[in-house]
Amino acid sequence: MPGSDFLPVTVDKSHLITIGERLYAESIELIRELVNNAYDADATEVRVTLGDDLIRVEDNGAGMDLDGLKQYFSIGSPEKLQKPKSPRFRRDRIGQFGIGKFASLSACERFEVETQKGTFAARVTFEKSAWEQTGESWHLPIEHLEADPRRGDGTTVTLLQLTRRFDPKEVERRLVEGVPLKAPNFQVWLNGERVKPRTLAGHRIPVLDGTPFGPIHGEILVLPASISDPGPPGIEIKVKQVTVRRDLFGAEAWGRAAERLRGEIHADFLPVTTDRSGFVQDSPEYLAFRETVARVMNEVRAILRQLTGQRERRAASRALREALERIHRALSRNPDLSPFGPLPEAGGGGQGRGAAATGAGIGKPREEVVAGPEAPPPKRKRAVKKPKVKRLTPDAVVKRLRVGHEGVSCCLDHFGEDGPECFSEGTVIYINRDHPLYRREARKAETHTMHLARLLTQEIALMKDAPRDPRKAFDRQSKLLRDAFTDNQDHATANERK
Repeated sequence: MPGSDFLPVTVDKSHLITIGERLYAESIELIRELVNNAYDADATEVRVTLGDDLIRVEDNGAGMDLDGLKQYFSIGSPEKLQKPKSPRFRRDRIGQFGIGKFASLSACERFEVETQKGTFAARVTFEKSAWEQTGESWHLPIEHLEADPRRGDGTTVTLLQLTRRFDPKEVERRLVEGVPLKAPNFQVWLNGERVKPRTLAGHRIPVLDGTPFGPIHGEILVLPASISDPGPPGIEIKVKQVTVRRDLFGAEAWGRAAERLRGEIHADFLPVTTDRSGFVQDSPEYLAFRETVARVMNEVRAILRQLTGQRERRAASRALREALERIHRALSRNPDLSPFGPLPEAGGGGQGRGAAATGAGIGKPREEVVAGPEAPPPKRKRAVKKPKVKRLTPDAVVKRLRVGHEGVSCCLDHFGEDGPECFSEGTVIYINRDHPLYRREARKAETHTMHLARLLTQEIALMKDAPRDPRKAFDRQSKLLRDAFTDNQDHATANERK
């Protein structure tokens, strides 16, 4: 006779543990999950203890009564989805799927939950072998305890008879990434030491933008080039203050500059996968998020280029200043090689021997005019040639070498990879920062200074009566360069030997 009936659906217990193992491919994530459960329960303090054969996570949260325990051990409970805010601190609850405690059995043989809420206190023991042997029974043994007023409300979860070892440093790193340590009224301790969020120095770029599904906010940090951070590069994508994944958002193509990127972007509206290791990438929320972050990264790249330019300008300025000081010393030792006329004696009425002076943002430095009867007679005006350099870039570094009443201006700027290594126009020496040799030698401070000194002495040697004999100009340059990098003491010793 036709009719209706029911088809029972069963879930094998061993399969449930296997599912948990696959969802939590790394057992260390289970500790993070237990700490986040304490956060959801409005705990202000969580203490994690790692031992050789146990892991204990103790919190002072709201605790659980009998109904709470039943809810806790329900698979896929919708409790946190229906009540996304915690009752006391109105925190955005992190947990969603309720399968973490079953996955814990992939790392231990026994799992104990001891909880207290008001006058209710109990301990639930979840032993892997005993639970699997009970067949279709899904009951867990519960032991009612006497409430301890000194303990107060809270929950302690203990993993016993560990089947895997946990490195405390790696646990700490995962807690820093995966737990809302910056949340108010929340502290986490690991083996007696407080776990603190990482703080890094660098250029901070605030992020605040909107999508149709909600805002994204945070900051991106550009580390100084001189700082080495052992942590992995990339920007943390956080959902409800928990890092789900790191991403460079296309910055991989930027070369070594991408290694300097750190920071975090919060997007609580993003749908995460069951194991919280990624996102539902074909969801409209995630696609809108990627589109918005792409615009942000364009701004980050422009700022990174600007910061890189500033760092390179500072390095170039230091190297040029040192090179000019050394060349000035060499010219003082070899006045016959100076194209600027005899150097005034110290203490005389002139300007003295001077030193490298700085300038900024000028195209063709003006010649200094010395007033008074001792001023040299004006030179005959020469035909003005069409200048090669009509305009300098904002990255130009300009300094002046004064020798007596005269001198030269030295300009480091960008003239293209195929441009000349250096050239002169009047009393201005230009050095090409795009030239492959310059870029190679600028990587180290010592070679940077030497390279600049070589180019500057080359041009200064050519200024001396514009010698037709290249060998003569080369000899002049060689002598200036040698004396520029000979210490005063060594020079004096050499004179004594003569």
